[in-house]
Amino acid sequence: MKAAQLTGLRQMEIRDVTDPEIAADDDVLIRMGAVGVCGSDVHYYETGNLGGRHVEYPFSVGHEGSGTVAAVGPAVTRVRPGDRVAVEPAIVCGACDQCRAGRPNTCRKIRFLGCPGEAAGCLSERLVMPERNCFPIPDGMSLETAAFCEPLSIGIYAADRSVELAGATAVILGAGPIGLSVMAAARTRGPKAIYATDKIDARLAVAGAAGAAWTGNPDRQDVVAAIRAQEPLGVDVVFECCGRQEAIDQAVQLLKPGGKLVVLGIPEVERYTIDTTAFRHNELTLFYVRRQNERVSAALELAGSGRLDVTPFVTHRFPLARAAEAFELVSAYRDGVVKAMILME
Repeated sequence: MKAAQLTGLRQMEIRDVTDPEIAADDDVLIRMGAVGVCGSDVHYYETGNLGGRHVEYPFSVGHEGSGTVAAVGPAVTRVRPGDRVAVEPAIVCGACDQCRAGRPNTCRKIRFLGCPGEAAGCLSERLVMPERNCFPIPDGMSLETAAFCEPLSIGIYAADRSVELAGATAVILGAGPIGLSVMAAARTRGPKAIYATDKIDARLAVAGAAGAAWTGNPDRQDVVAAIRAQEPLGVDVVFECCGRQEAIDQAVQLLKPGGKLVVLGIPEVERYTIDTTAFRHNELTLFYVRRQNERVSAALELAGSGRLDVTPFVTHRFPLARAAEAFELVSAYRDGVVKAMILME
């Protein structure tokens, strides 16, 4: 089969690789249909490492995927050939202390698609996954929407772990795919207002159309002062979705006493600094989101219910043969890109 593989820094090739085969009784062979380009994929493309994980070339990336079941192992009962499925990219053991505690997202033996040292990615024509990682999708849902349910599941998890959002005020710092996913999830819970910031005006336009009460560009204005003018007492929760020190600083200035900072952004640095005086005086809470925690079903239900439309978040589409163009586009933030999607079918 063909797969898009990293072959060096900022180098990607479409290569012939060995076809995956069903090996375990609960394995499912999937013919991939759509794969989203995630910021973490681009980190590996640009630098060859992320969070202590280093690429050994060649390496297949990609973890936001959906497709059609081609074959199943003898013990599989939940899906059958011809079913369309969304892929949960985290293969977990189900037996360690973290899995038993309801924290499979921090499984001791986790194997995550497209993560060096763990598992090859799904940016390929076919993929084998355990049955428990395959979620049937509604008949009316497109494969690209199903693939986008991976970042949406992270947004749902972040909203679940934040505050009671009904009647609350929230700020999203970074209106990329994760920030927009958080906003989409949060808006279904009846917040008073959601404010969004980003350095790319096209993304602010998407956020505004998706329901942000106010948007601002921190390169051109004092976003803290602008939001504080509308929320003089501060806001209940800030979602940091861009991985920047300045966003952490802005969050601390925006939160009301007792507020919560939820961090989702993946930084390029190893450490942030925190205004400990402000954190202590205002008794703030910080929670760091690690991917998602069993929220794929919730994402599929929400995206398929008509309560929100994630299709505006997918702004660019490419065939597998042009995957390198997609990565370059996302890397350079060109053409107002939010989510680039690789379509196999």
